[in-house]
Amino acid sequence: MAQMNIGIAGLGVVGAKTAQLLLSPLHAQNGTDLSLRAVSARNKDADRGFSLDGIDWHDDARELAARDDIDIIVELIGGSDGIALELVSSALRAGKHVVTANKAMIAHHGFALAELAETQNVSLLFEAGVAGGIPALKLIREGLAANHLTRITGILNGTSNFILSEMTATGRPFADVLAEAQEKGFAEADPSFDIDGVDAAHKLAILAALGFGEKISFDAVQCKGIRAIDKADIAFAGEFDYTIKLLGIAERGGMRSVQPCLISNSHAIAHINGAMNAVCVEAEPVNIINCSGPGAGAGPTASAVLSDLIDIAHHRTAPVFGVSTDRLEDAPEISAAKQISKFYIRMLVSDRAGVLSDITAILKELDISVESMLQRGQPKADTVTLVMTTHQTSLEAIEKAQARLAKADFVTGNIMVLSIIDANELR
Repeated sequence: MAQMNIGIAGLGVVGAKTAQLLLSPLHAQNGTDLSLRAVSARNKDADRGFSLDGIDWHDDARELAARDDIDIIVELIGGSDGIALELVSSALRAGKHVVTANKAMIAHHGFALAELAETQNVSLLFEAGVAGGIPALKLIREGLAANHLTRITGILNGTSNFILSEMTATGRPFADVLAEAQEKGFAEADPSFDIDGVDAAHKLAILAALGFGEKISFDAVQCKGIRAIDKADIAFAGEFDYTIKLLGIAERGGMRSVQPCLISNSHAIAHINGAMNAVCVEAEPVNIINCSGPGAGAGPTASAVLSDLIDIAHHRTAPVFGVSTDRLEDAPEISAAKQISKFYIRMLVSDRAGVLSDITAILKELDISVESMLQRGQPKADTVTLVMTTHQTSLEAIEKAQARLAKADFVTGNIMVLSIIDANELR
């Protein structure tokens, strides 16, 4: 087997671990001859756990694409645009294979990059961009190639899952657990992409495009994060035998959403805790496949990068999104208001006669049927927390009810609304 020379752009924890693995005998067990030839990062003098002896250094990552002696560019800089996109585009135009963990770039520019890779007859692989150490993309592209996928469900962000898991286990408030996640390195100083659902939405867009043979569309994903989840919601969910998870759901020809949901405790995905990820694929004829594992971190992500490099070295590659770009369909445009679900509703209301009948009258007018209800008194004696779950209804109806209730003089503060996913919905 001919030697394949590698250039790595970005030497953070994942880039450094990837370099360490390339310089170790580990990958040789797979019968490949991968040679780390050059690297690029911000600071040449940082200690990254490996020696730069015999490895060329570039201050400007874009220079890697111009080298004739590099066969594969590994892009681990991050960011949807900027130097990362310039490097990958230039590398593909130069006829070089590209491996990346950059889900934001793929979510926003994946179709154009796939066209470019196809034109140049090179590979563009990004297993490390989705679910860390879980081979989710290989599962869909290769293992389930003979199947017709109908639905993909996943816990796709380890930071949010850690926060919700800790809130569930300890009863602590969101802000306290977020601070702990930052201290432990699970969350960035600015955790917005994680806790607002953007990171998970990038990954869901990729999974949907690959699973359903579509042009990737980040804009098609409805996105809602976990900032507003209160420890009270965690507790009430438990009383109804549910657990709250940030869930990504994509249906063939249907909605794509990332949102916190109440998931029945009878389903396995409700018990994926900590920084773990999970991907559940429904398809015919295989029926259903569940995978779980570490969704981030140096080891799991570098493992996925190496897996892509080994596939390229062995010529085990396929079209970027499973089929040629001219066969990819447009992603469906579906309003979130058309979502049909059971819903959880929590509100603080005045503790006086007639309030409950006023609430049920509003719900009845919008054809919303209540399945169950809880009421809890507050330290302030004139208010109570009212929690209810509904039967199946549309988000459009729920939002109309929410707007009307918010204007009522007997409701105090914000009204929390979350979708409910029962075990039979996840099969």
